[in-house]
Amino acid sequence: MHFISSRKHAAVPPSRLGAPHAHALALAALSLPGAALAQSAAAPAAAASQPAAATLPTVKVQAAREGEYKVDTVSSPKFTQPLLDTPQTITVITKELAQQQGATTLTEALRNTPGVSTFYVGENGSTSTGDAVFMRGYDASSSIFVDGVRDLGSISRDLFNLEQIEVEKGPAGTDNGRGSPSGSINLVSKRAERGNFAGGALTLGNEHQRRLTIDVNRSLDDTMAARVSLVGQMNAQPGREQVESNRWGVAPSFSAGLGTATRTTLNYLHVEQDNVPDGGVSTIGLPGYTNPDPNLAQGKPVNPRNFYGTVHDYDDVSLDMGTLIVEHDLAPHTVLRNVTRFGSTLQDYLLTSFRMPEAPTADPATWILPRSNPTNKHQINGVAANQTTIATEFATGAVLHSLVGGLEYSYEEQKTKGVTGTGAWPAANLYDPDPDVTGYERELNDAWSNGNTRTASGYVFDTLHFGERVLVTGGVRVDHYQTQYKNIVACGGTGNSATPCPPGADTGTLVPATDLHTSGNLFSWKLGGVFKPTEDSSLYMDYAISQQPPGGANFQLSNSANSAANPNFDPQKAKTFEVGAKWNVIDNALALALALYRTDITNDIESDGGNPPQYFQTGKKRVQGIEIGAVGNITPDWAVNAGFTTMNTSVVSGAPVGNDTSTALNYTPEKAFTSWTAYKLPFGLTLGGGARYSGSLQRGKDSAPGTPAYTQPYWVVDGMLEYPVNRNIDLRLNVYNLFDRDYVAGINKSGYRYMPGAPRYFTVTASMVF
Repeated sequence: MHFISSRKHAAVPPSRLGAPHAHALALAALSLPGAALAQSAAAPAAAASQPAAATLPTVKVQAAREGEYKVDTVSSPKFTQPLLDTPQTITVITKELAQQQGATTLTEALRNTPGVSTFYVGENGSTSTGDAVFMRGYDASSSIFVDGVRDLGSISRDLFNLEQIEVEKGPAGTDNGRGSPSGSINLVSKRAERGNFAGGALTLGNEHQRRLTIDVNRSLDDTMAARVSLVGQMNAQPGREQVESNRWGVAPSFSAGLGTATRTTLNYLHVEQDNVPDGGVSTIGLPGYTNPDPNLAQGKPVNPRNFYGTVHDYDDVSLDMGTLIVEHDLAPHTVLRNVTRFGSTLQDYLLTSFRMPEAPTADPATWILPRSNPTNKHQINGVAANQTTIATEFATGAVLHSLVGGLEYSYEEQKTKGVTGTGAWPAANLYDPDPDVTGYERELNDAWSNGNTRTASGYVFDTLHFGERVLVTGGVRVDHYQTQYKNIVACGGTGNSATPCPPGADTGTLVPATDLHTSGNLFSWKLGGVFKPTEDSSLYMDYAISQQPPGGANFQLSNSANSAANPNFDPQKAKTFEVGAKWNVIDNALALALALYRTDITNDIESDGGNPPQYFQTGKKRVQGIEIGAVGNITPDWAVNAGFTTMNTSVVSGAPVGNDTSTALNYTPEKAFTSWTAYKLPFGLTLGGGARYSGSLQRGKDSAPGTPAYTQPYWVVDGMLEYPVNRNIDLRLNVYNLFDRDYVAGINKSGYRYMPGAPRYFTVTASMVF
């Protein structure tokens, strides 16, 4: 049975080193509803008057209710306290919530935390792919982790092998080292566990939606277990002609020593993707489109289903990731943990992009869109990492300590091969594009770039319990990094990035262009305080910093005087101050949270305005606002997840980055809201649905004439019905964009193209548990 068949790649020579095409049945599973266990750490029970007999914090294990969205802890051992007593905004997206919504990718799941999405579509001649996540005003794509280890690559991550997604907002430098000023995202993988269960789900829908998942766990004896999750998917992109999302994956896991002092888990993940990428559609006719061409200025919007690429466009991904986790109880309150990871991701794609439409006559039937920007990429991201953590709990007099220390080492590398393109695609008719064209060929050449970063880190965290009401938590981290970047390019050409040819060399000759390196030390710290008016509530404040050194996001260093990747510059810095309150109500079934935050980013690169200009790190940007959240069960049959945020952004010092006189930052809605709720009726039918809102956002500053500078705000409503046919089978109907609203989900820097939001479509899922 051929679950996913290969597509035509006629324009691609056989020598292309892409990911193998998927010609096999690929199965995989979302985890079983209600199968997960949520751990919650209780507050210390010791009284200050009895230090000698102090009772250290204990760990309770409580089975999650069916359909429950609330969890009490995150997976990282660096966070020793329940979320209630953690002085920071952390959102946990459970697999139960993602399943009810029919979410299959990280980007879809992140809609459950307000103001986090893929608003940015890319630069002028290229288009972003995969999880290009913006959060609190900044790109967080380089701060995605799997089981605490950084995971790089502009790919779309599937949810089939995940227990939960943990979104840590605010600088996370003390926890993770270099990174985004807006926070980090950690994906928690499934592990083999005690017990025997099997299940899966088959999803079918209009717009050519087909997906099959399986998850099987078996106890081999009292201390050993094996588990395997599989996925197979062949989906078209709803509302978009030609665009496809096809994949298969397998994730085996083996655990030994369960229930003993030494526990070992070996996880492996292999995923193949065979996609047709999306270059977006023209913004002509959208609000704010005022092209100076008198014909185009009167143009009507194009059909959002239009595909301006070609049948030869592709996006192939091959991912392999192996993880070994060993945990050993050194003493009743002391655990040693080691994580070793080897991983590699190959992404190879050809994506046809475009810029400005042309109107040779006044007749719209003759208007064309030149397909003059084929984007080629052949890139491998690799990682080798080892993390050792020791966590212990002890008392010093009346003060109880939850202490965590650790050492980490990582080697991360990004290799890119050059591509030579010959010929050109013919232009597309603006209102009736034809993707079945020829004329452009591409092949790999001997040009290449190679960037890598070696990082050695040490850290320590401590939470001090002063009785039952006051906690003080803090941490420090030191990272020593070494980044190297080399590339060889074809000389000649035009533009700012062109490399001159050596004397006597012909244009196109491959020559060394860049050989740069940088190194340094990053010192990060955070400090927070918690006051607990009651056992089920907390008031807190927190201050944290993070840094991003040159090349820290993608290992690419630059000689450009205005680039933050220039090794002569210092790391960019972020500082966040947050105050808030958290409450667990209704017998701890519902968690409420309120936070006020401010993040300041300094060391931005700014010009002095001279001729020629000089550049200095005097720029400063700010993001501040409030965030409100509610997650859990209002009643045993009524679950809810909701969040609202404001993000007031500004350039405090330096030139504006937008398209008008305002100082707002780009790709950041000022207000955002998300919600999902589900109610189980007495006869078993569950009604569910949610609404999400994104405010207007501005695109990047650019000289593009007459393109929209802002996107319009929008509301989207989804709905769900679920019914248990019997104890083994549930049926679920999901309807997306219930009111079939048209909206702009993302826009590129110049405003030439945008990503349309998906129109109304539906899926039907049969979930099986045995």
